[in-house]
Amino acid sequence: MNDIVSIPIAEYERGRRSSARFVRTNTNAIMATEYPPIRWVVENYVPEGLSILAGRQKLGKTWLALDWAIAVASGGAAMGSIFCEVGDVLYIDLENGPRRIQGRINMLFPGERNRPDLSRLDWVNEAPDLNKGFIPALDDWRISVSDPRLVVIDVLQRIKPAGKAGQTSYESDYDAMSALQRWATEHRVGVLCLHHTRKGGADDPLEALSGSNGLSACADTTLLLDRDGNGITLYVRGRDVEEKESALNFLSGAWNLIGEAAEVRRTDERSRILSALLTADAPISPREIAVATGMPRNNVDQLLFKMGKAGELQKSGRGGYVHPDRRDLIKNPDKIDKKVRLGWGEPDE
Repeated sequence: MNDIVSIPIAEYERGRRSSARFVRTNTNAIMATEYPPIRWVVENYVPEGLSILAGRQKLGKTWLALDWAIAVASGGAAMGSIFCEVGDVLYIDLENGPRRIQGRINMLFPGERNRPDLSRLDWVNEAPDLNKGFIPALDDWRISVSDPRLVVIDVLQRIKPAGKAGQTSYESDYDAMSALQRWATEHRVGVLCLHHTRKGGADDPLEALSGSNGLSACADTTLLLDRDGNGITLYVRGRDVEEKESALNFLSGAWNLIGEAAEVRRTDERSRILSALLTADAPISPREIAVATGMPRNNVDQLLFKMGKAGELQKSGRGGYVHPDRRDLIKNPDKIDKKVRLGWGEPDE
């Protein structure tokens, strides 16, 4: 009869835990390490790692992703002004097909002479789900090219697997994206997933993404393409990018970066105020300007004060504003009080 050896519980627990250990790195070792700089796909917008580009349907997400893909594959300018380092691009297009792809490229570059060398841009029209061989197929592309730089997935929903039983939607979305995020980070490749936004507003721009917050939580960078009464904007937030909102325009398939959205809005609002003043038959009040321009009264008050200080408009009488070129509406234009001319003081009714 074999003897049964009794092991104390405390000793057993120590042995059971001995194989589970953290791999630690000392702070001094981290600080002494020289890490390579961030590898940009589109500088200040799309870095290496996993990015999500979201927006409403038919707003032009595919055109914007195509703009970036062509800029990287050819070493050209993204959004008309940001030159990209040339590299290999894989565009996984699961909604269009070769005929539509050809039509879009011909629209951007009419005639073969106008078309840049796009030999480093490859297309895929069928792909397995993320949990059914997608990552190995992606890695096969990576090792087959000389400088893998950008992968576009258009659209994410086509390859995202269904959630597992017992998972919350957040857990399901995060779990689905985590392997893709690890692959992109490990190999320093930019992976851009196109996605949709939900209907209705959101307090935080990232909450506008369709689905749970697990998508934006897993992604290294999230970009949101939107359109409102002020035009089209591209909002970006991420681990390696500075948060910003840029104004864009879109014409005949081509995207162009205009500038910082807030500054463009201010410039546009100033133009609307000056236009209203130029066509007025008499000095008009802030309330009348707000009605004529369709702008919020608070915006009008703030801009009138700033424009007055900058000498962009004139105050005439109590509460009236005049375009500087409408000297026929300014009383004693050659003897304007300095305080009024410089726009000091709060706007009057």
